[in-house]
Amino acid sequence: MTISSADLAGSLDALRTRVPLVHSLTNIVSANFLTNVLLAAGASNAHIDNAHEAGDFARIAGGVLVNLGTPDDGTATAFTVAAEAARDAGTPWVLDPVGVGGLGWRSGLAVDLLKYRPTAIRGNASEIIALAGLGGDTRGVDSSDDPAAAVPAAVALLEHSDAVSASGPVDHLVGRDADGTVVGLRIGGGSAMLPRVTSTGCSLGGLVAAYLAVAPTPLIGLAAAHAHVAVAAEIAEANSSGPGSFAVAYLDALYTVDAAALADRAIVETFDVTVGA
Repeated sequence: MTISSADLAGSLDALRTRVPLVHSLTNIVSANFLTNVLLAAGASNAHIDNAHEAGDFARIAGGVLVNLGTPDDGTATAFTVAAEAARDAGTPWVLDPVGVGGLGWRSGLAVDLLKYRPTAIRGNASEIIALAGLGGDTRGVDSSDDPAAAVPAAVALLEHSDAVSASGPVDHLVGRDADGTVVGLRIGGGSAMLPRVTSTGCSLGGLVAAYLAVAPTPLIGLAAAHAHVAVAAEIAEANSSGPGSFAVAYLDALYTVDAAALADRAIVETFDVTVGA
């Protein structure tokens, strides 16, 4: 089964119709921008990262994001509570392993969270490689690896998740289609301005959680979020002159991109994946 831009457009229609509520446990840098991204795209957000409420809210949310950007002892407990509750309730949840590989404590935390089986894992190439235990070199939230190099690691992580993405100039995604076959997808487009604005990657994690709540499969949801961001970023770059104006134009573009525009402009390419090699 081939996943097409029409599949992604259908998920955008579903997002706008159902307006899923995302429960985001994200870092202090990204909370505001992530919320604006979700509202602009057609979803909504609640930022609840205390252990007293995280489990209850994960059970009723449409999707959950666990982002490891600025963890402390309290939020680490909340991550675990939310991930366990999401798994038990059948709520799709996303693990964004920010900085994994470069810092030992958070790397161990990310590995521990895998036992709650995130529906999707989204990170940059270095984070995906590090999380899979294949090495790699992270520089905080920056990546020193090409997303294509992260494909074997992403495939290995399918033992713990239904779909995995490595972001970069061309995003590389792996997951299972409706009949269980492992599929690789490349999502092109986007803008070199995205890494010039803080929290664009973290907010993508939140958008993935929103799409997982409405898409027919985790891989389609993951791909739809990446494609929505790529198309909106292209539009924003054409209507901006620097990082500040790009950030505003990006939010506007996330709002104005509709299903027809996504189907027309999304660059989606399937590639062969080797499993078990």
